[in-house]
Amino acid sequence: MLNGNQEFIMIDDQKVVYENALALARRSSAENKNVLIVQGGPGTGKSVVAINLLVALTKIGQITQYVSKNAAPRTVYESMLTGTMRRTEIGNLFSGSGSFIDIEKNTFDTLIVDEAQRLNGKSGMFRNLGENQIKEIINASKFSVFFVDEDQKVTWHDIGDKEEIEKWANEANSKVHTLQLSSQFRCNGSDGYIAWLDEVLQIKETANTKLDTAEFNFQIVDSPSKLRDIIFEKNKEKNKARLVAGYCWDWVSKNNTLLKDIKFPEYNFAMKWNLASDGGLWAIAPESVNEVGCIHTCQGLELDYIGVIVGPDFVVRDEKIITDATKRSKMDSSIKGYKAGLATNPDETKKRANAIIKNTYRTLLTRGMKGCYVYFVDEETRDYFKSRISL
Repeated sequence: MLNGNQEFIMIDDQKVVYENALALARRSSAENKNVLIVQGGPGTGKSVVAINLLVALTKIGQITQYVSKNAAPRTVYESMLTGTMRRTEIGNLFSGSGSFIDIEKNTFDTLIVDEAQRLNGKSGMFRNLGENQIKEIINASKFSVFFVDEDQKVTWHDIGDKEEIEKWANEANSKVHTLQLSSQFRCNGSDGYIAWLDEVLQIKETANTKLDTAEFNFQIVDSPSKLRDIIFEKNKEKNKARLVAGYCWDWVSKNNTLLKDIKFPEYNFAMKWNLASDGGLWAIAPESVNEVGCIHTCQGLELDYIGVIVGPDFVVRDEKIITDATKRSKMDSSIKGYKAGLATNPDETKKRANAIIKNTYRTLLTRGMKGCYVYFVDEETRDYFKSRISL
């Protein structure tokens, strides 16, 4: 399955995590349940290890599945492994995180959970099914692996973190193991870029107050049309360049494909959000470079080049970042619960929404392996970021 897929070659500490997980999988049983938590930032190879584990464990006869809340990684990885965009038998190795509600205890030998920070409490469209996805996954398997980046919680209902996983593992009498992926393979291998993003997005203080663009190809452009043209040109190389944006524009083209969603008439720019027909294949569908993706279609995936439109939900005033959840589209499910929260606990609700918006842009800005190009809708925000770059 992995033959010829360069994207899935492991190096350095990825191999350490892989070998440890294999050893735990082999010795786990209904009487000796184990949980492995693998923490790592964007580009540290969490998904690479996850897919390699899926293949290796299937090969030795284990009943195993790759699990994710977001459909996009499952769909894309299945397509990359099979070489086809059609549904195949290999699809049975991939599962959504809400699939384990009524599964008998220890049915699976191993469940491999990618983007585990995106797990929810209850499942179903109306979040009224089951009790807790983490509990259900641990219950359904003799061994479960959770790949987590807590700084990529991007919706109101994301609950996956180390503490929560440990709580349910202890309740199930599962032994907990923790490993870290730290080597940076995305963003041109630049740990400095990730640290700079944390600093400049005011997520956490780091020593990287200025970005050296010799380390990573990061550019701020002054118009969305220029951003589009750069991505179109870069995409000619390997079909690995895409545009993404914060969810600040309604998806009107969903029900009327003649309409455009994201429009800047003054720049002669008008594009649609990704087509519903592509589903999770937006990142690799041949024509989808003509569409704009969002956090829901790109989280857990990587491209060579990413173009990001930062919307009015994220602005800078007097060097201070101000987020505004009301500037998000009313169609965005990420902040569903914000209005109700304001009525009951406004301070905590605003703090939570602030973290979601910052994490969303952190995630979008780390999807590119070779380059990231950004257009800020707000001019003062654009100037702030420009002042933090050393050309």
